[in-house]
Amino acid sequence: MADVETLMWNLQRVAAEKRALALALIGADGVRAFEEAWEWQAHGGQREPTSGKTGGTWRVWMIMAGRGFGKTRAGAEWVSARARAEPGARIALVGATLADVASVMVEGPAGILSVARSGERPSWSRSRGELAFSSGAVAQAFSGERPDKLRGPEHHFAWADELAKWRHPQATWDMLQMGLRMGERPRTIVTTTPRPMALLKRIEGDRWTETTRGATGENVHLSAAFREEMEAIYGGTRLGRQELGGELIEDVEGALWTRALIERCRVSPMPCDEGALRRVVVGVEPPASATGDACGIVVCGLDADGIGYVLADHSIAGQRPEGWARAVARAAEAWRADRVIAEKNNGGDMVESVLRGIDAALPVTLVSASRGKAARAEPVALRFEAGKARFAGHFPELEDELAGLVAGGGYQGPGSPDRADACVWALSELLLKPERVPRVITF
Repeated sequence: MADVETLMWNLQRVAAEKRALALALIGADGVRAFEEAWEWQAHGGQREPTSGKTGGTWRVWMIMAGRGFGKTRAGAEWVSARARAEPGARIALVGATLADVASVMVEGPAGILSVARSGERPSWSRSRGELAFSSGAVAQAFSGERPDKLRGPEHHFAWADELAKWRHPQATWDMLQMGLRMGERPRTIVTTTPRPMALLKRIEGDRWTETTRGATGENVHLSAAFREEMEAIYGGTRLGRQELGGELIEDVEGALWTRALIERCRVSPMPCDEGALRRVVVGVEPPASATGDACGIVVCGLDADGIGYVLADHSIAGQRPEGWARAVARAAEAWRADRVIAEKNNGGDMVESVLRGIDAALPVTLVSASRGKAARAEPVALRFEAGKARFAGHFPELEDELAGLVAGGGYQGPGSPDRADACVWALSELLLKPERVPRVITF
């Protein structure tokens, strides 16, 4: 059998026609062993870590990824491999409910029963919640609803599925870990979709944890149609980024824009020729230097009812002054903006001269930042809370920056809040200042 296993490893590296010839030579048993071998079918995120911060000696392997990534299959294969390697192993299977353990982890299309190899006949008793492997290993079902059931039993290994859904996550996890005291190297595999919760952060930050992150699209076995449909429906949304992209999105304490607020204020995108808008402005946060820092360029509008809308994010990076100035002019033209609002603190008159150098007719108003970023943003955030401002579409990078602005001052988001500043300048012009009324001058 060792020769067959060596051949299987080699077969994955040869061309299809040579593989077919080799399979014809090794016979039916060899072909079956090759087809059932998980090692060559798994994608990178489904393979057990052998390096990382623990050097491969991890105690917890957490796969925190989007739906359809293959988390369940990876968990089922890992448990099955442990049962083969250690015939007397005691294994805990922990799901959100006992029904989830049965229907997903054991009986599901990617569950333990489905990945059993030829000759393996694991015996599952749903009533007892017990799975007996042909090797002699035994797995027992537990749930995040009843942490007390894990008080007492000892285990060599554990599989914790969808931990973010557990009713009592901390208590269940603590009881599980206290019972992992059999054998020389007890280990746990966690397979879960991300959710902003303290326990997931605590597990990921532990020095004995290896974390694998991934998105739905990384699973090549999923149909292209499914991936495209999910991206079309949920691409850019918080739900999509979390459930499909596998991102752990959480609120900063004291955030002016919480994730829930952002989602509550979201409406459908508006076209450039939207007749309901009576004003459109482009907010600009110029780079602090001329060496290609990011330039925030955000388009916002005001409708007949006085509601402000974030319409587009045209921010760019890696451009010199003439480059980002052209981007501003293009945005103003595309959206038929009646004004460009640009901060003058970084560059002073240079900002206006650069913009007018690209388009002499560009209606530019320079504003000065006399207060901190968060202080300027607070009255704008209040307009969102009051239903007076909305996001017309999805703007992931801008939303991440807004979510990093903290009440009372400070910023805890990614990079520099260039997009957020540009957005605040634009909406301040529309919502916080007396409306600019064009005047006709006669002689």
